[in-house]
Amino acid sequence: MTHSEHATASSDSAAPRRRPLAPDTRRLETRSARAWTEPMAVRSLDSGRYAVDGASGATYTVALPDGDCDCPDRTFRGERCKHLRRVAIEVTEGRVPPPGRRRDRCAGCRREAFVPEDGPPVCDACRPERGNRATDRETGDTVVVGRLTDETAAERAVPGANCTVADYPANGSYPDDDPVVEVVYPFDGPDFDDRRRYAFPLSRLAVPGETPVA
Repeated sequence: MTHSEHATASSDSAAPRRRPLAPDTRRLETRSARAWTEPMAVRSLDSGRYAVDGASGATYTVALPDGDCDCPDRTFRGERCKHLRRVAIEVTEGRVPPPGRRRDRCAGCRREAFVPEDGPPVCDACRPERGNRATDRETGDTVVVGRLTDETAAERAVPGANCTVADYPANGSYPDDDPVVEVVYPFDGPDFDDRRRYAFPLSRLAVPGETPVA
């Protein structure tokens, strides 16, 4: 083992170094320091916009993708104001959702997460993508994801069965508000797009690393 390797191994096993969460504001310019230290409340709106409630009682709207704010400092002086900086801090720290995301309960893991602003509330870890393989928890069969739809199991009708996906006998143990995932079977014809699609509740599909059969 070289000296550098030994040093790395020792530092990895050592107790973590104590450090402040915020930067040393004495080294920051005034607006950045105020963004870190002043009491403000940031609320996500939509389309990358955020409401910032300041200590003075005023509320300003920040459009983060545009780098804009309707406060006087930004509007009249053209400065990157403390409100813009505060929103950027809170997004980076994971306190508020980034542009294009909203805070909601994921329909897959049922935990609060930042999910896409549009479409079903499914976090990145649970979101099936076209071509992903999954396992049917009921049968153990391997299926291939076609697409995640905007319909819930209670909304999607099963052709020829006179019921919805939620009411289908094999789906009784899965939530009615599960988003519907269209899947195909791997050996059901050579052309992926021409294969018959089957509608499954999201929770019925196990992704790699999960227990496939309930």
